[in-house]
Amino acid sequence: MSHTLGIRQAQKQKTRQALLDAALGLLEEQSLSSLGLREVTRAVGVAPTAFYRHFRSTADLGVALVEEALGSLHPMIQNTVAGARSSEERITRAVELIAHHVHTQPAHVRFIARERHGGVQPVREAIRSQLGRFAEEVRAELAKDPESAGWSEDDLLMLAHLFVDQMLVTASLFLESLEAPEEEQERVAQLVTRQMRLISIGRHHWLD
Repeated sequence: MSHTLGIRQAQKQKTRQALLDAALGLLEEQSLSSLGLREVTRAVGVAPTAFYRHFRSTADLGVALVEEALGSLHPMIQNTVAGARSSEERITRAVELIAHHVHTQPAHVRFIARERHGGVQPVREAIRSQLGRFAEEVRAELAKDPESAGWSEDDLLMLAHLFVDQMLVTASLFLESLEAPEEEQERVAQLVTRQMRLISIGRHHWLD
């Protein structure tokens, strides 16, 4: 009996993932607000009613895509911030991490970039919640730096949000240059590195 349940659960998870993958592929060319569940189920080859065994709505599916796109990045971001010995190393590692993520998960990055200000409120809120978590995690690590002595919690959180927002800008710029020649991608990497340095320089003089 347990073996049969295990097979059913595995099949259910496989179908759920297939729906997520199909939706992500369809969202390469359209926004979530225009996506119909029949499009998704047709792409997977299941009946429309099967959709509701996994998601309450396309908005619910979109929230699951947000978790898939951003959830796995939390430990990576924490390691990037916590493991660096200097601001320059932290910036270099952050740019490398973002570039790698864009190259390996371009559809997820494109989805977040489009839906962050899109027309589906639960998805916007899910993205905002994930970005808020990133900012809190970055703030906690920045608070450990000697340079943070004398900073208020609010100012540290503001700084963390600046870095998180810049990471999103960086991801968008890498996404736009994904098919560009290597020298253009290198130019983008240099630009976003300088932008993060500017934030870092402002940090060192904030208490002046």
